[in-house]
Amino acid sequence: MSKFGDLIDVAVPVLFDFFSEWDDASNAMHDVLRDVAAALGDKAKVIKIDVDKNQALSEALRIKDFPTLIIYKSGDMKWRQSGALDANTIIGLLEQYT
Repeated sequence: MSKFGDLIDVAVPVLFDFFSEWDDASNAMHDVLRDVAAALGDKAKVIKIDVDKNQALSEALRIKDFPTLIIYKSGDMKWRQSGALDANTIIGLLEQYT
């Protein structure tokens, strides 16, 4: 999990999408998050994490529902929610931390 520490300890906000390939809501978020990343450019990062391939991290963060979206900035969790959101809502959330 030291790699995860490196990912969250940055000055720009980082949005993590904890998803599962078998979950329809998770799959619906793929295009939304692509739009978010394109809109924000280098002002934020968007990182997708497959819970089935990262079980230890998912358990450590108590990921139970999909998708689970978490925003970190400078190593601190700033926001967390389970369930799908639209691109404009996510962009607005990330811009609060830029």
